[in-house]
Amino acid sequence: MISTFHGLEVAKRGMNAQQSALYTTGHNISNANTPGYTRQRVNFVQTDPYPAVSRDRTQLPGQMGTGVEPGSVQRVREGFLDLQFRGENKKFGYWNSQANAFQKMEEIMNEPSDAGLSKTLDRFWQSLQDLALNSENAGARSVVRERGIGVAETFHYLSTSLKSVQKDLKNELDVSVKEINSLANQINQINKQISETEPHGYLQNDLYDERDRLLDQLSTLANVKVTPQKTGGNSLAIAEWLYTVELVADNGKSHEILVDSSSKQVNEVAVSMNERNGLVESISIGSKEITSMDFKSEGKISSLIDSYGYTYKTGSGEQIESGLYPDMLKNLDEMAYSFAKEFNSLHKQRTQHIEY
Repeated sequence: MISTFHGLEVAKRGMNAQQSALYTTGHNISNANTPGYTRQRVNFVQTDPYPAVSRDRTQLPGQMGTGVEPGSVQRVREGFLDLQFRGENKKFGYWNSQANAFQKMEEIMNEPSDAGLSKTLDRFWQSLQDLALNSENAGARSVVRERGIGVAETFHYLSTSLKSVQKDLKNELDVSVKEINSLANQINQINKQISETEPHGYLQNDLYDERDRLLDQLSTLANVKVTPQKTGGNSLAIAEWLYTVELVADNGKSHEILVDSSSKQVNEVAVSMNERNGLVESISIGSKEITSMDFKSEGKISSLIDSYGYTYKTGSGEQIESGLYPDMLKNLDEMAYSFAKEFNSLHKQRTQHIEY
């Protein structure tokens, strides 16, 4: 026989369940501005019906519902949007870094302006023209000399400034490598915590949020691929498991595992420089070494390598230097050398004097 208080018990369970939903709603509102927080919801489940199936159960025409209870608190997050965001985030990391490198170069070259190389050369040509009209004038000769020194100093200033920015890019690359290793180790620690609690039927929503926040930061630095790995035990069907993180090339080919959820190990990233020119020669991930030409993983690190400069060997063994700033420095040096060589050659032919 059903208790007189059965209806009251059903109502009480319903209120308790809705109260837990209100608590979760309050939690969501409180964390509206928390970085990385994902909205949560309560999954309601019906309680066991009465009577239970047994030989000596109460003889009723059927089983009656006994109410509702909160089953689990789940994050409301779309995994597909995460993939889209990280796919665009790696592009933002690459091109934002490239834009900064170009902007600094543009500020140094400063063309057109009243203090740039073009204006300095114009003034030098004008002084030569004035001297040609009055070759015996000592003042005109002095002006040519000073304007020539100005051209040399401008070339020197541009070269020194570009090398200074290139050095800053090297420091930023070192910081970014330390950052990617730090993020990988943090993700690995979260994996360990999840592996200790998820098999007991818990949902670690706060840890899931923190792990996704770290992965979003990681995607700015390099192209990453995330693969879930089951934790086993009594983990819930809606559990989000452990994450294995790989660094992949732009064509989707895996470079190497960065965070291994199976072994709970991290393969840290390191950048090796060429001893002769100081440019990037290879990138290692754990024990695997990748040449600078083969490391095509869109993100901030790849952009910094392209800006700072890298070196590689051709099939014939010739060593090639390339990159945004090395190419600009090379072009600037060639321009200064060609200018000085041609000017001295013409000047020697016309005056038959020693170069100065």
